[in-house]
Amino acid sequence: MLKKRTCTVTSTKKTPGPWATKLSRLTRRPGKRAGDGSETGTSTGEDETDTCTKPFVEHLEDLRKTILWCAGLLAAGMLIAIPLAPRVLHLLIVPLSAVELALPIDHPEDLLTGTNLTEGLAIAMRICLWGGVLLALPGILVVVAGFVFPGLTSREKRAVKRGLGFASVLFAGGVCLGYLMTLPVAIDMMFRIYSWLGVSLKFIRLVDYVSFALRLLIAFGIAFELPVVVLILGALGIVNSTQLRNKRRHVVVGLLVLAMFLTPADPITMILMAAPLIVLYEFCIWLIWVRERRAARQD
Repeated sequence: MLKKRTCTVTSTKKTPGPWATKLSRLTRRPGKRAGDGSETGTSTGEDETDTCTKPFVEHLEDLRKTILWCAGLLAAGMLIAIPLAPRVLHLLIVPLSAVELALPIDHPEDLLTGTNLTEGLAIAMRICLWGGVLLALPGILVVVAGFVFPGLTSREKRAVKRGLGFASVLFAGGVCLGYLMTLPVAIDMMFRIYSWLGVSLKFIRLVDYVSFALRLLIAFGIAFELPVVVLILGALGIVNSTQLRNKRRHVVVGLLVLAMFLTPADPITMILMAAPLIVLYEFCIWLIWVRERRAARQD
């Protein structure tokens, strides 16, 4: 008597990974909602996007338009910053004139001088460039968000929107902290090193001073964006408060190293940058912990 054999066939079809799913969402465009007679899109819940597949050529066209809009906004910001360049230069010189110097100099701003004919143009271009970036940054963020948002879920859109608002406040706070506290301290430290070495300082190239001040202020503004990244990762569930607490020592060392590279070579300026970042990191841990507790109560 023959026995029947039963065979099972397993499917070898692979499910796409999370990065493949994210990439496919970024190359989609809005479609019609389900229920309106269209087969181009469906809505399955809060974390799903109502999208349909978008041709790659159209995606490149959208990217081209986004780049052109960003370039146009940057050019407009630079044009607005041109008449403000003398006032910005005066504001950059104020911390130098307010420093109590260790050298026998009554008016330290008199040390600033130009050494060649084209330095004035170089200074004006740097001020207009960075001023244009700051003025155009809100509009650039809106344009970039319009390009990226169709590929994001509702949860990701909420996280990014909150992060952008928080990022603007932190960037402005970082620049203000660098201008009011760190820049005068850094200038005073540099002059004290000259006094300690017994070297007289005859003049300071204006272009070097402007580059030093702008680099320090922009570095503070960018460094203060790190908490925004942590909060967005926490809102998306990529990291949690427990992981952030366990990695606290490593993060503190990393922030000190970052401050060492972004500030002049003196420990006081480095600490003035690293200390607020460490406090903001602890604040991020607390915010993510509160969000986790609230989500646990709702469940």
